[in-house]
Amino acid sequence: MSEIKVSQVRSRKDRDAFIKFPWKIYGDDSAWVPPLLIERKAFLDRKRHPFYKHGDATLFLAKRNSEIVGRIMASDDPNYNSLHQSNVGCFGLFDCIDDSEVADALFRAATEWARGKGRTEIMGPIDYSTNYVCGLLIDGFQHSPTLLTAHNPPYYADLIERCGFTKAKDWYAWWFSEAPPGAERLRTIAKARAGRQGVRIRPVNLKDMVGEGQRIRAIYNQAWEKNWGFVPFTEAEMDHMAKEMKPLLVPAGTLIAEIGDEPVGFVIGVPDINVALRHINGRLTTFGLPIGLLKLLYYRTKIRTGRLIALGVIEKYRRAGIAEMLVLQVMDEAFKRGFTGELSMTLEDNVMVNRFIEAMGAERYKTYRIYRRPLF
Repeated sequence: MSEIKVSQVRSRKDRDAFIKFPWKIYGDDSAWVPPLLIERKAFLDRKRHPFYKHGDATLFLAKRNSEIVGRIMASDDPNYNSLHQSNVGCFGLFDCIDDSEVADALFRAATEWARGKGRTEIMGPIDYSTNYVCGLLIDGFQHSPTLLTAHNPPYYADLIERCGFTKAKDWYAWWFSEAPPGAERLRTIAKARAGRQGVRIRPVNLKDMVGEGQRIRAIYNQAWEKNWGFVPFTEAEMDHMAKEMKPLLVPAGTLIAEIGDEPVGFVIGVPDINVALRHINGRLTTFGLPIGLLKLLYYRTKIRTGRLIALGVIEKYRRAGIAEMLVLQVMDEAFKRGFTGELSMTLEDNVMVNRFIEAMGAERYKTYRIYRRPLF
């Protein structure tokens, strides 16, 4: 067996090879959704992506006989470590042939890089931070990934665990297929609680996405601060995400709850653009013609699934029925338009939220896992 060589991505050619490698792994996977190449290039652009204003990351490729057989990202987020008083680096964008020697070589490169940052532990898969795509799919492989969620072959878990990683935390994804039978009773109770607090729920104002993004950021950073793995969105990251998400947002699916002039809760639900992306194989143009773009626009009209991406309510108002009202209102709009969809991701030990989602009639249909390993 030839030697495995792992090298850091430094050239545009290697970056493009890094981005296109998943086609080798997932070519025969009917559930896989090819990423949009132009989006992947922007995500990895050190000059454009706001993560690099406070953090750092690097990419590695593994080759055998000059053939690419694996890839990995190593990242370092000082904001996370400062908040949690930890000393952790991350790995993400892990893809690999079914070969434990290749996986071991990739993880050795990632851990050496993290150790060079002074870190004593590494965890993942996490692409930059938990504010982006994270988690290894460990069940539900037959289902296609929704927008901004991960997908991988079943054998990845074995590769990662053979390299000494152990479970840190699981996340759940839930599927809504019909209106819950107890929705009216729940709505009555939640409406009464919210009414006593003077809660007003309104759709997002798409003409003021900078302002709305910062209102959502303020709620999120307060509502999620005690959750495992939380890292606050910086102002630059939220501005960047608001700009990227704006074309997908439907006012009826993105709501903000206010008491007086104070934003206290939000929910973000969007059509699952992955339904359309799976038809264009990552490209908007072919031979200079906008074939992919035309397909994308066509299949976008066929979307009837969505993803509820995020929900947050400031802690002191969590028993005011606000979360219930937000979710019920989004679901009402979705079912009215013939949509079904996913709510994700929730922490395995967030008992209150998981019970609420189950009470809403959702089925837990996927599990994602974060792994960790000390750096010896």
